Amino acid sequence: MNELFGTLSDGTPVHRWTLERAGVRVRVLSYGGIVQAVEVPDREGRTGNVVLGFSGLDGYLAHPGPYLGALIGRYANRIAGARFPLDGRVHTLAPNNGPNSLHGGERGFDKRVWDVTPVTHGLRLTLVSADGEEGFPGRLEMSVTYTLDERGALGIGYEAVTDAPTVVNPTNHSYWNLAGSGSGSGSDAGTDVGPDAGSGPRSGAAAGHELRLAASRFTPVDADLIPAGDHQDVTGTRFDFREARGAGTGYDHNYVLDKGVTPTPVEVAELYDPGSGRVLTVATTEPGMQVYTADHIGEPFAPGAGIALETQHFPDSPNRPDFPSTVLRPGGTFRSETVYGFAVR
Repeated sequence: MNELFGTLSDGTPVHRWTLERAGVRVRVLSYGGIVQAVEVPDREGRTGNVVLGFSGLDGYLAHPGPYLGALIGRYANRIAGARFPLDGRVHTLAPNNGPNSLHGGERGFDKRVWDVTPVTHGLRLTLVSADGEEGFPGRLEMSVTYTLDERGALGIGYEAVTDAPTVVNPTNHSYWNLAGSGSGSGSDAGTDVGPDAGSGPRSGAAAGHELRLAASRFTPVDADLIPAGDHQDVTGTRFDFREARGAGTGYDHNYVLDKGVTPTPVEVAELYDPGSGRVLTVATTEPGMQVYTADHIGEPFAPGAGIALETQHFPDSPNRPDFPSTVLRPGGTFRSETVYGFAVR
């Protein structure tokens, strides 16, 4: 099912598509490929939306900075100095995070209107990123498929091809709050999709979630959140989530998943809200995951209103030959898949 969600200033229509299966309902926008809502039951069977979002298009246009639920590309996370070398040539990107490039530049995939086609139990979103767009080389043809399986798990599959050597590292930037996106706001959790339908979630609403992460190392960063030095062992540090514990705050770091790159998704994370009983599992083919506890999410949301679990290759990989490569060449196909599963306990 799809419906008109709004219209951009140039007259371009934005549609909202709804997927529903096995008691899970997902709403996706053609603008930014945004996951606007994921509605799942709690342990009492009460349905609530568990991602942060806005009830109208104006909210997303007025507050692009958090990248709420959006598809990110061409390159998720940061590239230092907004430049990288490839095959003997240095490519200069659009700096939009101080001197660095973040999440694809000024007009990344999150600000594009995607073409949407229904597929079995899902949607296929496509766009073309022109050669030189935001400074990235090569004409990139990108497709992202959202599906709900027989268990109600949300799968996100990425594919891309290029006509010239380039770098590719897409992700989805949903913020999860398993207590319900309106929890602590005085609104009915599950009946709204964020501040446009009521006041925002209370400060630290997701900080009480318990997080487990199959990662023995993380990537330390400098003041600009650029990787600094080698990967660091989490043992004895606040970055150790190998055993489930409170997520807390103060995280915006890439975790080096123990499994590495895999041909099919492997479960690497579990997020649990003791209050609602909701459980989120994350399986991916990717080697890394950015854990962001939304300490700087900004108005109209409160700090800690959700937790982003962004599956990815590592930040600044184009400048770090010791990191897994993000280079895509003509004749090759980039493929990645992440699956978000839902349960209660």
